[in-house]
Amino acid sequence: MYQPEKTLSSLILAAGKGTRMKSDLAKVLHPLCGRPLLDYSLDVAREVGSERVAVVIGHQAETVRETFSGRGLVFVEQREQLGTGHAVLMARDAFKGYVGTVLILCGDVPLLRPATIIALYEKHRRDASAVTVMTVVLEDPVHYGRVVKNEKGEVVKIVEMRDATEEEKRIREINTGIYCADSGFLFEAVGEISNDNAQKEYYLTDIIEIAGRKGCKAGAFVVSDPHEVMGINTPEELELAARLLG
Repeated sequence: MYQPEKTLSSLILAAGKGTRMKSDLAKVLHPLCGRPLLDYSLDVAREVGSERVAVVIGHQAETVRETFSGRGLVFVEQREQLGTGHAVLMARDAFKGYVGTVLILCGDVPLLRPATIIALYEKHRRDASAVTVMTVVLEDPVHYGRVVKNEKGEVVKIVEMRDATEEEKRIREINTGIYCADSGFLFEAVGEISNDNAQKEYYLTDIIEIAGRKGCKAGAFVVSDPHEVMGINTPEELELAARLLG
């Protein structure tokens, strides 16, 4: 197991229903090569040396809790699905007294490698950033949030496709939903997020702009392989992940 120089803990977002899976089963419980999707993110969290692991659950919360009981996890229930920023805010009490880096993972990204997370964490530490977002460059970024940078290469904001200008839509670097953030900054920042956007949701991506307002540094860590950060949203993507794992 990797031993981070300073404390590292993980927060896994796993509350979504997964409507496009066309199934009554919570998305993170769908089997991939005989294991539930969430299992893969939990493995990564452990292998990178997480001091504590909290999981935000929502849809079929009790079933998810039972499936992963006895593993030393802290479960946080998000009763209303009001966005990723709201999900992290719900977890604030689970990290009370914790000082260190919080790694935010998604419960539906099974191909992510621990080595990639370690590289993200080390860049976050090296650059003394308040928050570092993992990004990837896509040929066709379609509906993903675009990463807007300044001339120094620092991240200025992440804009959701629905809220993007025509110029921003031409950006091919996108947000993967995976972050390292300093605990003190993170839980203060998510308390300041508003839902003034097309979806009326509390977007975690807004912490990038909040960092700028606070005079804190926001960085990006670019991953080379889009498959590694692929989220599973459809049965077809689940099949593709099984082929890639096989």
